[in-house]
Amino acid sequence: MKMFMLKSLCLAAIMLIAVLTGMQLASSGIQKMKGYEDPNLETAVSFHEKDNNVKASILGNDISSHNIAAKKKKLEEISAFNFFSSMGKKLSNGITSASEKLIQFIAD
Repeated sequence: MKMFMLKSLCLAAIMLIAVLTGMQLASSGIQKMKGYEDPNLETAVSFHEKDNNVKASILGNDISSHNIAAKKKKLEEISAFNFFSSMGKKLSNGITSASEKLIQFIAD
């Protein structure tokens, strides 16, 4: 099962890289076909380096750890209650404890 999951994750990562590469190639092909640089046409993936800080942008949206940290903080502030999530956690904890007790009962 572990090997299947590992192979699946590797395949998904390869496919993601292939899609982004294809988007980049299509973007450069469009620029070559136009014959001039269009400032409105953005590249699919770009990396910028300033003062040993690398910034990435995908489809024109900047990606940085600050964005992720701000989103995480915002989600923590909201702290929305999800009934189904809490019931799922209780159910999983109950099944886990029951299976542990069953395994200990069988082992003894």
